[in-house]
This record gives sequence, structure tokens and C-alpha cells, in this order.
Amino acid sequence: MTEKRKKPSPPASGGRIKTELPEHFRDYRHVWVFIELERGQVHPVSFELLGEGRKLADELGVELAGVVLGPPGESTRYAVAEAFAYGADLVYLVETPLLADYRNEPFTKAMTDLVTGYKPEILLLGATTLGRDLAGSVATTLLTGLTADCTELAVDADGSLAATRPTFGGSLLCTIYTLNCRPQMATVRPRVMAMPQRANKPVGRIIQHDVPMIEEEIVTKVLAFLSDGKSAEANLAYADVVVAGGLGLGAAENLKHLRNIAGAIGAECGCSRPLVQKGWMPADRQIGQTGKTIRPKLYIAAGISGAIQHRVGVGGADLIVAINTDPNAPIFDFANIGIVSDAIRFLPALTEVFTRRLAPHNREKLAN
Repeated sequence: MTEKRKKPSPPASGGRIKTELPEHFRDYRHVWVFIELERGQVHPVSFELLGEGRKLADELGVELAGVVLGPPGESTRYAVAEAFAYGADLVYLVETPLLADYRNEPFTKAMTDLVTGYKPEILLLGATTLGRDLAGSVATTLLTGLTADCTELAVDADGSLAATRPTFGGSLLCTIYTLNCRPQMATVRPRVMAMPQRANKPVGRIIQHDVPMIEEEIVTKVLAFLSDGKSAEANLAYADVVVAGGLGLGAAENLKHLRNIAGAIGAECGCSRPLVQKGWMPADRQIGQTGKTIRPKLYIAAGISGAIQHRVGVGGADLIVAINTDPNAPIFDFANIGIVSDAIRFLPALTEVFTRRLAPHNREKLAN
């Protein structure tokens, strides 16, 4: 359902090319964002997508809508209110006890009913475990195109969604267009897009939709919810400071240098994929295309070459400091500060400086 297409060249005047949509697409309007609500919590990626959806909607001159699927109650109404606070013009709401816990069948039924009835031109979902499952099922049911794990979204000259994602094992970035189907669907991983500013806005227009479903028609049943016990799982995606290591650290025992500097500055520890493959660090610490996407204020990369798979995961960082012995390492092409040095020797020295400057008697001075 998806295909590559070369972008049209702009006219010599610099103006925007505008082509007419096919007749059967003209009823499809507006940008929708699925507000992911699970066990009473709204996933932050929903707000990130509202920020990105706002840009697309403004470019197209259409409305931005949030889609909330959940059980009757306070948590669902909270999700509706937050959708407006983060920029939605209206919210489509399906409330039923059948949506209390995520199950593919009722969620797919609710979403496809909404799309069929109200015809959005663009539908965005978070590339979370829930979002990926739902997006694939909805796209298959609607026989439309879906571009997964996007790193950039834009509107082309003819009003089509241009969805960019890594391809060929992460070695290239490819822009995908859904030319022959609607809606145009895309998923985006958490932290790829910036979090928009929240505004204290009143609840606006809500379109409540009833979906005819009964429990007996749903094959999947939720018997109980069991925690996976990962209470100490890395919070890389939302950390303000992250330090990460790669193969340049040489050996597993040298990871102590990462932990020491992380402890000194209150950072989370991460790594590149080879360290997970070697068993030096757990998978929840991996940063990159097949790991976590991060947007910290400060990212320190020690002994990481900076292949495009890793770059995809850290491109949103405010400040990237790279430490590598190879002056031609790809990471220096996008780092803000590059240090050509052996990370095993440099990290302890940097840790000592941070420890001294962040000592209790200096913190008040630094804060001022």
C-alpha cells in the first residue's frame, strides 16, 4: 500500500505546487492523533504527536483531532481534557467498558468505525507496544498504507503526507508516500518529536461515537494483569542527562566509568547495540533505531562510532558530547562537542571535575 516517490521540484518562482486530489479522496479531511490510554495513564507520545499533528493540520488548513478510546470514568475524561490542552481542536470519543483494557478486537473495531464514519486524511499513532499492534490491525482492516517508526513527518506540495523513516537496516532514510489510499497512517516512536507546550484550555468540541459491540463477540478475555516486575527499568527516553558507551570502552569492566560519571551528574546510563549483543548491558539500556529514542538536555557518548542507527535515536538531544579515539568517527559529524581521546582515560578525569564542581558547597554557587 505504500510506495516511494520522488518529491516534485518547486517552481522557478519558489511558490508552492498545488495539485487537485482525486475525487474519491476529497471527503477525507483533518489530522487525527490516537491518544493512547492504558490502565488510567496517557502515554506521553500522544502529546508529542499532537504537537507534530498541529503543524501538519496548520499546513493543510484543517482541524487537529484527538481520538480517545476508553472506559467510562475519570481517566478517560482526563485524556480528553489533556488532548485539548496539547492542541486538539476537537476529540472523537468512544466510551465503553469493553475498552477498559487493551484488546486488539474492540480497539480495532472502534477505530475503524470512527475512520469509516468521519474520514480523516492523516492518522498518527505512537510506535509503542500498544500503538504498533493497533496501527497494523487498523491499516490492514482499512486496506490503507502505514509507515512505521517515522523520524520525520511533513506535508508535500500536493498535500500528501511525507513520512520519513530509516530503511535498509538503518543505513538510509527513506520518505514514504501513501498515494492510492486514505487515511495516510504513520507511527512515531516516543521522544522522536518534541513535547509541545501545554496550555490551560477549556474542554472543546467532543464527538461521542457509539460502537455496537458486546463482550460475547470478543474472543480475547483479560483474566488478570501481572506486572513484569521491571520497576528498575531504565528511564532513558525521559532523562534530562544520558551517558552511553560503545565498543570503544573495550571491555565490560570499563562500564564502571559510565556508572561513575552518571552517579556524579545524576544521569541515566545507556549503550549502543553491540554492547547489548555482547551481553554487557541489558536491552532496555540500548539507544538507537532498535532501542530507545532519547531527547536529553545533555548526551555524552563514549566510544560510540555514531552509525546512522544510533544517530536516529539521539538526534533530538540539545547538546551532544562525543568522546572517541578516531577523529573520523561519524559521530563527530553531528556532535556539538567532539573530543578525540581515549574514553577510558577521559571519563575518570571528567568525573573528577564534575564531582568537584557539583560538591554540596558549590551547588548553590552554580545554581546562581
